Amino acid sequence: MLVKIPQRSQLTESDITDESVYHDRRSLLKNMGFLGAGALMTAALSKNAQAGFFSDETPVFKTKPLDYKQDIANQDLIKTPEQKVISHNNFYEFGSQKEQPAKLAQAFNVEPWKLTISGECDNPITLDYDDLTKMFPLEERIYRLRCVEAWSMVVPWIGFSLADLIKKVSPNSRAKYVAFETLYDPKQMPGQANRRLGGGIKYPYVEGLRMDEAMNPLALMSVGLYGKTLPPQNGAPIRLVVPWKYGFKSIKSIVAIKLLEHEPQTTWKKLAPREYGFYANVNPNHDHPRWSQASERRITSGGLFARNRIETLPFNGYGEEVAHLYQGMNLSKHF
Repeated sequence: MLVKIPQRSQLTESDITDESVYHDRRSLLKNMGFLGAGALMTAALSKNAQAGFFSDETPVFKTKPLDYKQDIANQDLIKTPEQKVISHNNFYEFGSQKEQPAKLAQAFNVEPWKLTISGECDNPITLDYDDLTKMFPLEERIYRLRCVEAWSMVVPWIGFSLADLIKKVSPNSRAKYVAFETLYDPKQMPGQANRRLGGGIKYPYVEGLRMDEAMNPLALMSVGLYGKTLPPQNGAPIRLVVPWKYGFKSIKSIVAIKLLEHEPQTTWKKLAPREYGFYANVNPNHDHPRWSQASERRITSGGLFARNRIETLPFNGYGEEVAHLYQGMNLSKHF
């Protein structure tokens, strides 16, 4: 008989954050006094944006069921409701306030879609929309998500290993980093067209990983959550999920991946380098300049204001799987 010993990082579905809470984090942060990256942003919406995107006639983006391998540990557990997962999000291309993306992204079009993988590799490729869900077998992964703003949650993502995608293009010996870029389309993404609405970020949004981080089995290219394709406010049609890093590393709506010899510049590091580093590993021993990272408020099915203050774990609890990547590094210097 095979006896499976769960790793510390494995979670049961009973730990999954209630979807009604998953999207209410902006209101939570305001009440807690945590502003984080949002402190740099303005809450103002132009009259044109309000008139053009908050209409009762706004179309509703349609998600589709996915064929995927379920998490075996959770197959007999009742999943959390779906509806409220699409109501509040962190996606400044559709507005810097949590409730804005769900309203402003409904007309977003994911077909046609092109994702290019190029750079220091022998076999660069371009994938279309269908390739994203058909090139690799899809699997469900239940991961913790820890925000740099000191709240956390648990989400069941659906996708495939980033490593499998990178292997497809045959990296060469000069490929030391992987850079990611979000779609730049001001016509579809009002936060890119309106500097106030989009929080003053210089678009397109860019992120990056070291090659050994990208090849770690935990790094996921997600095409869905809660059994369906991603809605646009969650990063449709494809996003990155890196569970041992703060949430801003998990870039959404990716159109380009480039293998590089040198460390890429990334959006938040360029905008506020004293606060947001390239690595962004969850680290309870390295505080943000404006608040402690020693603990977090776990958003659960108990409701927004349940007392769910817990200690933050190094690497968000995935140390057994990723700590070796940073052996000998000063994690406060390389934050």
